[in-house]
Amino acid sequence: MQSIDRRAIDGMKIPGLTLMENAGTRATDLICQRFEIEDAPAGSVAGKPVTVVCGKGNNGGDGFVVARILHQRGAKVLAFLIGDKSEVKGDALTNLERANAAGLAIHEIADPAPFAIPDECQLIVDAIFGTGFSGPVKSPYAEIIRAINAHRAPIVAVDAPSGLDGATGQVADPCVRADITVTFGLPKYGQVIFPGKSFVGELLVADIGFPERALSEEGINLNYLTPAEAAHMLPFRAPDSNKGDFGKLFVLAGSVGYTGAASLTAEAGLRSGTGLVILGCPSGLNDIFETKMTEVITRPLPEVRNRRCFALRGLGEIREMVKWADAIAVGPGIGTYHETRELTFRLLGNLDKPAVFDADALNILARDIDKLHGHSAPLVISPHPGEMARLTGRTIEQIQKNRIGVALEFAQEFNLVCILKGAPSVIAAPNGQAWVNPTGNEGMATAGSGDVLTGIIGGFLAQGMLDIDAAVLGCCVHGKAGDIARDEFGSRGMIAGDILAMLPETLKEMEGAY
Repeated sequence: MQSIDRRAIDGMKIPGLTLMENAGTRATDLICQRFEIEDAPAGSVAGKPVTVVCGKGNNGGDGFVVARILHQRGAKVLAFLIGDKSEVKGDALTNLERANAAGLAIHEIADPAPFAIPDECQLIVDAIFGTGFSGPVKSPYAEIIRAINAHRAPIVAVDAPSGLDGATGQVADPCVRADITVTFGLPKYGQVIFPGKSFVGELLVADIGFPERALSEEGINLNYLTPAEAAHMLPFRAPDSNKGDFGKLFVLAGSVGYTGAASLTAEAGLRSGTGLVILGCPSGLNDIFETKMTEVITRPLPEVRNRRCFALRGLGEIREMVKWADAIAVGPGIGTYHETRELTFRLLGNLDKPAVFDADALNILARDIDKLHGHSAPLVISPHPGEMARLTGRTIEQIQKNRIGVALEFAQEFNLVCILKGAPSVIAAPNGQAWVNPTGNEGMATAGSGDVLTGIIGGFLAQGMLDIDAAVLGCCVHGKAGDIARDEFGSRGMIAGDILAMLPETLKEMEGAY
């Protein structure tokens, strides 16, 4: 965004003062939309006590614009500058002077002692540091931020909560804990990953007039899916369709003790809108699956009898099922017995249908990662950090410190789509593009949640979606279903079956967003 800002100002001759005015105006508009007072028109801030706290840089300049416009709209604004007016330069100084000319006093504070937010304050606006912040928070800023967090009034952060590093997502101690963040132009990486995401609150993105060319020339490879975009990605369903029009998914999953993983995957494939799902399972477990599931068709396959897992001699039958299917999902609960391992390697090497590999299929591939170079059909993998550590030979700590970089490197090396699951999940494509998933919550950290995701992605692949679209939309739908389940059951008690049960409601909501 700093580069885009320079390109717009220096290369396209858009005055920085114009961008600052637009930023403050849009932030104020969004504040007025979100907050209102009793006996006032909806969205009005007239008569409302508001405290605006500004720094000395451009974020403070945005804050001066907010304070002036709120004052002009009738709010009772108490505005602070942390520092001395002589330290404010450029466009920020111009807007400080405009605020003064509009009849608004800006109170200068160089020491935390005289700083106090009135008890009657109904809204606090944080415009201290903005997105360019990094490093520790020193006095008097630290004391002021603690005072902001301690007040009962809701907090709106201008561009970024002060104390949040917009480039990394790391937060200082202290950091403003905002209820709403109004950011400008585009979301910032540090606002959508943890721990920064916990301090942002509701993230609103305001268009302040950056030319489209200034954005496109930046060559941005990081994306954040919006609900409207997700809705438009859903496969079209004609009113005169039949089940054959909505795809056929073959799921290869399950072994003794892991019938639940296979069931969750297969049923999620159906719940994602797939017309027909067949679950290939070890023959000795078929009766269990026939009892557990009604709509999913089962195909008993040769098994290693004393282990009740897939036997290598079933490869021919499995290949026939792959010919029948439009896509396949492989891995949940299959185990890593040596015959199952060899079966998985041979299946991957001759695969000519879009596929999603997860869970034990990834643990098998980690034993001979070079086998991944042999695939030719579109492939999606969805490892959690532990599985990614086994696939790459890195530690979990190394992966978590560079989630997007690790996922992109793996996707490009093996020409596949890599979903690195976590909070939030990252989806990387071999063309160098990456997405951060906007949905999901801590309640989804439960056994079987990933199996549901595998089924959703497999279902979208079977319905004809491109591999990257199926992965991106699948993660979004999965997380949204988890959010609905959390609202229904709470994050502590929800289980993977609750996520599965909420898929129809999730898809219905998304269709309504067209």
